[in-house]
Amino acid sequence: MVRRDSRAVGNAIEQFACRYLQDRGLKPVARNYRCRIGEIDLVMRDDDCLVFIEVRYRSANAFSSAALTVDRRKQNKLLRTAEMFLASRPALAGRRARFDVVGVDAGPDGHQAVEWIRDAFSY
Repeated sequence: MVRRDSRAVGNAIEQFACRYLQDRGLKPVARNYRCRIGEIDLVMRDDDCLVFIEVRYRSANAFSSAALTVDRRKQNKLLRTAEMFLASRPALAGRRARFDVVGVDAGPDGHQAVEWIRDAFSY
């Protein structure tokens, strides 16, 4: 039961992040792309740039911000997953690409603070 609840929260936060980014001009391309290597939460376009986005959430009692939880290991996994995404969609393979992180932190008052880190790491 806990797994279903955490999955529902994750889906809601990803939807929230997608709307947040759309309000700032990004266009959705794919959501929850999965392959044998891993998953990419959101793939969007920012003008001519393809953006691979990791969405992270932390509750009000977390010790660090959500955006700071994407370590080098996770970055490498996202990079390899993005390569698989591009291999499966040759029409997008020529675009410039970047990796963003959207951290959503729940405040003690129930409001959500969003931290959008554009070009969060290099490849």
